[in-house]
Amino acid sequence: MGVTYETLIVEKLDGRVGLIRLNRPERLNALNQALMRELVQAVAAFDQDDEVGVIVLTGNEAAFAAGADVTEMDGAGVADMLSGYRFDEWEQLRRTRKPMIAAVSGWALGGGCELAMLCDMIVASETARFGQPEINLGIMPGAGGTQRLTRQVGKYLAMEMVLAGRQLTAAEAERFGLVNRVVPVEAYLDAAIELARTVAAKAPLAVQLAKEAILRGQDVPLEAGLAHERHNFYLLFGTADKQEGIRAFLEKRRAEWQGR
Repeated sequence: MGVTYETLIVEKLDGRVGLIRLNRPERLNALNQALMRELVQAVAAFDQDDEVGVIVLTGNEAAFAAGADVTEMDGAGVADMLSGYRFDEWEQLRRTRKPMIAAVSGWALGGGCELAMLCDMIVASETARFGQPEINLGIMPGAGGTQRLTRQVGKYLAMEMVLAGRQLTAAEAERFGLVNRVVPVEAYLDAAIELARTVAAKAPLAVQLAKEAILRGQDVPLEAGLAHERHNFYLLFGTADKQEGIRAFLEKRRAEWQGR
C-alpha cells in the first residue's frame, strides 16, 4: 500500500478486496483518535483505488472493537467534545462510495457496534456480541447507536439495548436483522472476504449507485426514495458496463467490467 499505519493492518487481496484490520489488541481495538484518523485515510485510499471493489473491515477473534477509548473522554467537557472529538471522521466514513463489510468476532460494543453498523453488511462469528453500553458510563451513544440500531432492530429492542445495556449474542443479532449471517469463529473472516469478492465481481458503477440508492432510501419518504432509485437506474444506461452486461447475458458469456 506504500503507507505505514500504527493502529491498522492494511492489505489488498485477490478478487478486488481491500482488507483493513483494527490493530490495538492490547486495548481490544478500542477506537481512539489516532485509529479513527488512520481508518479514514485507509478507507479513502481504497475508495479511490480502481483495483479495489469492496472493503472488508475487521478486528481479531477476541474483539472487533470493544468501544471508544474511554481514557480520551476522562476529564473532557462539552467544549472539548465539540471542538476535538472525532465525529468528522465518522461522517467521512459514512460517505464511502464502495461497499464496506464488517467481519465481527468477539466484542462489538459502543463505538465498535456503531462502526459495524456504519458498514453495509455484517458477517459475524458465533462469539460476536453487540451492544451499546454507554449508559453505564453516564453517557449515551453518539456515533449512530440510537439511530442505526433503531432502524435495524426496532424501537423496543433498541430502547432496551441503549437504556438498559442489553447485549445481543450473534444468534440474536441474526434473528433481529442486525447481521447478514453467523458462521463459526474460524470461518468468519473468510466468509466476509468471500462475500466481498462476490460483490466486487459485479459492475462497479452499478454496485456503487445501488448502495447509494439503498442508503438514501432509509432517510427519505418512499416517493423520494423511488425517485432517487429511478434516477440512478437511468444513469447506468449511459455506462459502457451496461452495454457489456446486456451483451454478455445475450451471448451467454461472462461480462468483462470496465468500471465506466
